[in-house]
Amino acid sequence: MSSSVSSPPPRLISDELWALVEPLIPPQPPAVHGRTGRPRTSDRDVLEGIAFVLSTGIGWTKLPRELGYGSGWTCWRRMHQWADAGLFDRLHQVVLDRLGEQGELDWSRASLDSVSVRAKGGALTGPNPTDRGKRGTKYHLLVDATGLPLNVVVSGANRHDSMLVEPILDSMPAIKRGGRGHPRRRPVKLHGDKGYDNPRVRRYLRRRGITARIARIGRDPSQRLGRHRWVVERTIGWLLSYKRLALRYDRTAATICALVRLAVTLICARRLTAH
Repeated sequence: MSSSVSSPPPRLISDELWALVEPLIPPQPPAVHGRTGRPRTSDRDVLEGIAFVLSTGIGWTKLPRELGYGSGWTCWRRMHQWADAGLFDRLHQVVLDRLGEQGELDWSRASLDSVSVRAKGGALTGPNPTDRGKRGTKYHLLVDATGLPLNVVVSGANRHDSMLVEPILDSMPAIKRGGRGHPRRRPVKLHGDKGYDNPRVRRYLRRRGITARIARIGRDPSQRLGRHRWVVERTIGWLLSYKRLALRYDRTAATICALVRLAVTLICARRLTAH
């Protein structure tokens, strides 16, 4: 006999990840004139709601209340409050620190690549030269040798890949390592396709002490590109499995940056739950 009661949605925020999130959440603002109003949706439920929107691509206003995440407006509003407080950037760093302490990060080489998606408009968009000039957004992703996302930057689809090498590496925080080694913020080698073959990029990497493994235009055959870079292509596939990112509806820079940072954090957190 079929039951009319549907099973609850799966938890998207693991206990291991929540233990890292909870200390970072800003304190609740004091009640105005002592009035508390309706009961406040718990922070964990709201974060679950944000992750649910990110994963399924559902509109904020269509988030079902019966799931227990609160209203879509509550999730959207609190996401912006947390983003303004720097929570999502800090959480990604804390997860990377934990992975580094566990010896899960491989700094011997890193790979850099990007992917463009269509956007309905808003900030951090531009005409996509590979999609008949339609508006688009580009995600630039830096991963370690195993494909774990170390950093992500969002730009318009018309920004050349080589222009984002410096911002994505310069904004890398110092990540802890296992044992007594100093924190790290740069890989030994950086792999990139021909889109990064630029004298300015090579000079920058040389100054940072990073060995460039970038395919040269007109010299390196395309079949050599995938020897080490397949990991970043796989991670891009993971990133686009979050349907809210695969086709961009959110118009503000704060919203899309918070969502893409949460997505790379969830990808990293899979390794946390496995250990």
